[in-house]
Amino acid sequence: MKSISPFTIHCRSSECGARRGEVRTRHGSIQTPVFMPVGTQATVKAVTPENLMEMNAEIILGNTYHLFIRPGHELIRSLGGLHGFMHWDRSILTDSGGFQIFSLKDLATITEEGAAFRSHLDGSKLFLSPEDAVLVQEALGSDIMMCLDTCIPYPADREETIKSTDLTTRWARRCRNTQSESGGLLFGIVQGGMFPDLRQNAAEALVEIGFDGYALGGLSVGESKTLMEEMTEATVPHLPRTYPVYMMGVGTPADLVEGVWRGVDMFDCVMPTRNARNGQLFTSTGRVVIKNARYKDDAKPVDENCNCPTCRHYSRAYLRHLYQSREILSYHLNTIHNLHYYLGLMAGIREAIEKDCLAAFRKDFYGRLEDE
Repeated sequence: MKSISPFTIHCRSSECGARRGEVRTRHGSIQTPVFMPVGTQATVKAVTPENLMEMNAEIILGNTYHLFIRPGHELIRSLGGLHGFMHWDRSILTDSGGFQIFSLKDLATITEEGAAFRSHLDGSKLFLSPEDAVLVQEALGSDIMMCLDTCIPYPADREETIKSTDLTTRWARRCRNTQSESGGLLFGIVQGGMFPDLRQNAAEALVEIGFDGYALGGLSVGESKTLMEEMTEATVPHLPRTYPVYMMGVGTPADLVEGVWRGVDMFDCVMPTRNARNGQLFTSTGRVVIKNARYKDDAKPVDENCNCPTCRHYSRAYLRHLYQSREILSYHLNTIHNLHYYLGLMAGIREAIEKDCLAAFRKDFYGRLEDE
């Protein structure tokens, strides 16, 4: 089954594999390369949809596994889908839940038919097939749905990797056959572990099935940065260049820069929100650990090059005080800053691609970093 690509490429870098484009969904266009804030439980932790709109977020994530368990996809459908439920009128991508099932492997059994698992909330028995994963995401009203996949641990031997990757591909075909014409876009997920030839084979098999976009799964699972970059380079050239490429669960600011350099268009990661709640703030010169005593009487903003509300109005000393006092406002202000940084980084990358100077941007990015 062939699909019409939802992706338009506006320009390409002459220096590397990067491209500047947009993905069209039912809820608008997404400018790429893009970072997608993670809203696992129908909320991006510690911020409101209005906050996200103010920082020009065009797409966020929800998670099929968690929303399937609580509050349930049928309830969400009855309340206007995820968009109406959480008051968000822009695009939403939903992860299929494969990674969550993998991470709860002591509670799950994977078979050809799907994943049988116990709820991490109350231990109740549940089952999610590839078909179920698509139907649940359609009930949620997802703009971009992901195929159910089987995640591969690191390290994993070749035999285990082949078995798991082949199952992911078979599940992908079942997901594609289930997708309705009125549903959202559907992305296939390339597995293959840390074996370049298996990733190539998996990519080619998914392209033969035909999807609206393609994702790199099974990365940032414990491997080195060098190996992750090698697997990206081994996979992206085997995906159709007129379709969007999404690297799942990645990553650090440097990971985003390097992924774009190698031709990736879309990213997501919990790092900016999780690190914000742990008092780690991203800046143009590196990370700031706000709990450190050096900031006790520091009147400067977190990042003097940042124009987010947190940096415009609050000092490092105040943010340290909030964090040390375990005030809820600490999570809110830190998260606004970190997401603003990530989204601003991607805006800078897009501009650099348009001006065909991404190599200079990349050099400047690394040149600014310094240890705290």
